[in-house]
Order: sequence, then structure tokens, then C-alpha cells
Amino acid sequence: MRQDNQLIVLTHLSQLLTFITGFGGLIVPLVIWATQKRNVYKMDEQGKHIVNFQLSMLVYSLICIPLVFIFVGIIGLLALCALSFIFPIINAIKASHGESPRYPLSLNFIS
Repeated sequence: MRQDNQLIVLTHLSQLLTFITGFGGLIVPLVIWATQKRNVYKMDEQGKHIVNFQLSMLVYSLICIPLVFIFVGIIGLLALCALSFIFPIINAIKASHGESPRYPLSLNFIS
């Protein structure tokens, strides 16, 4: 098993593909995690956090969509958008220093 902080950082930053392409923020980290979890040290742990965070953001977004009609959903979607943009960057920086990042509001789909 090798240590590859650059790949872990890239996995965290690949979540930002959603902002560029509209999709891919879940698919690309999922593929990287699934293919490299046995080869890269700490990839399994951090990949689970990334996938759990992306799935949580998807669930929260689906909850906020019907709430848009009473204007609460707009605030929720804006907050989710900010979290989805800021925390992958913060956690990529933490991962580059060898720290274990954590994502807020992340439900535990994969343990």
C-alpha cells in the first residue's frame, strides 16, 4: 500500500466537478475511491467520507426542492451550495498535510 496524498487531494477536489459540469461530483470520487481504496493509504477512510458527504448533499437538496415554494428551500439550497464548495477545498488542504478531514452534516451511508 502506497501513500499518495496528491491522489487523495485530487479526490477531494473532484467534488467540485458539479460546479463545472453539473454532474460528476459524486461519480468521479466514487470511481477513484472504488479503484484505489486497496492501493492508497487512507483512501478507503477518506473516500467513504467524500461519498457520504456527496450523498448527504444530494438528500438534503432533494428535501429543499419542494420547500422552494415556501422560500425556505432557497436558503437551504444556497447553504448547501456554499457547503459543497467550501468543504472540499478545506478538506483537500487538510489531506495534503496528512490530516483526516471531516465533513459537516454528513450522513453515514457507507461505514
